[in-house]
Amino acid sequence: MTPGDGQPMLSGIKVIDLTSVVFGPYCTQTLADLGAEVIKVEAPPWGDLFRRAGKPAVTPGMGPGFLAINRGKQSVMLDLKQPGDAAVMRALLAEADVFVLNVRGKAAERLGLDYASVRALKPDIIYLHCVGFGQDGPYADLPAYDDVIQAASGATSLARRVDGNPAARYIPSLIADKVSGLHGVYAVLAALIHRMRTGEGQLVEVPMLEAFTSFMLIEHLGGLTFDPPNAPSCYARQVDPHRQPFPTSDGYISIAAYTDRDWLPLLTLLGNPGFLDAPEFATPADRFRNLALLYAEVARLTPGFTTLDLATRCAAANLPAQPARDIDDILNDPHLQATGFFRRRTHPTEGAYYEMRAPVKFGAAAVRDTIPPPVLDQQGEAIRAKR
Repeated sequence: MTPGDGQPMLSGIKVIDLTSVVFGPYCTQTLADLGAEVIKVEAPPWGDLFRRAGKPAVTPGMGPGFLAINRGKQSVMLDLKQPGDAAVMRALLAEADVFVLNVRGKAAERLGLDYASVRALKPDIIYLHCVGFGQDGPYADLPAYDDVIQAASGATSLARRVDGNPAARYIPSLIADKVSGLHGVYAVLAALIHRMRTGEGQLVEVPMLEAFTSFMLIEHLGGLTFDPPNAPSCYARQVDPHRQPFPTSDGYISIAAYTDRDWLPLLTLLGNPGFLDAPEFATPADRFRNLALLYAEVARLTPGFTTLDLATRCAAANLPAQPARDIDDILNDPHLQATGFFRRRTHPTEGAYYEMRAPVKFGAAAVRDTIPPPVLDQQGEAIRAKR
């Protein structure tokens, strides 16, 4: 499809970004990928704390974590407690379409950046408040990070349901931050459409606990959905200790025999279709009740194959399967290489680095290169000179 006007989809939208770490910056990078002008406001002396996530190649404060979620942005360093810098901030907000912040409510009030004060500067502004907890609940003023939200949402109790180890454990990913950041993206887009229809800006609140709890409980509320409960919590398939990658002669492979009709071709492929003749597997209901036995038999048979051989056979049989790849090898994935997902770029100060392309493609949008992640205060002089 040929792009209509050749412009990015959010061209003309200006976003002032007063966020740090992952939740807010992941949201604003996605808006920048869609074409918004994003000005990242950072506090002295070090700027965004996530600048120090991982080892930088050249410049302190340009770690890989920061590079991953701050492309397409301009950086200005402002001390908002100082009158001159506060005036620059007010001037930026007076021209903005969207203001994204993760400063807690009382701190925002002290800085004169609460919704009422910002609305006085720009009546139709969309004010996206990224908070830890909903501001109408008892946790409203508590600090929050990904670990805290994983604990509060019940996510740290899932691993013990799989392996029996009673210790609470984090999912090894900043998953609550990233999920909440994506909630922030659709919240901004919906508010922009509302403003197009009505001319009205608004305060939009995205609380991490509520966003992540909603995300996790889609499957894991389970039997607690009903009052009274009719079954335990959790989606049994997800916490089944036997549902794990299967061993091969040289690694592991994920084979998702998700529907009942997958079992016969899978066991045929593995060389033991007669296993299903046992009375325990006479009906689909019987097979479902005895999934642990099926998983155990697959795990017994898969070591007779290499990972590549088994993945090739599963593909030919239209069975969902992928090698359980080590994350150190992900840059070599042939599909991601073919789609150009990882792109080698050259940063003006940091040298060569890999950038992950935005995963969503729009047929009616022009493909464009975003500017590389900024060093601290990279555009500060130019931005301050305009105010």
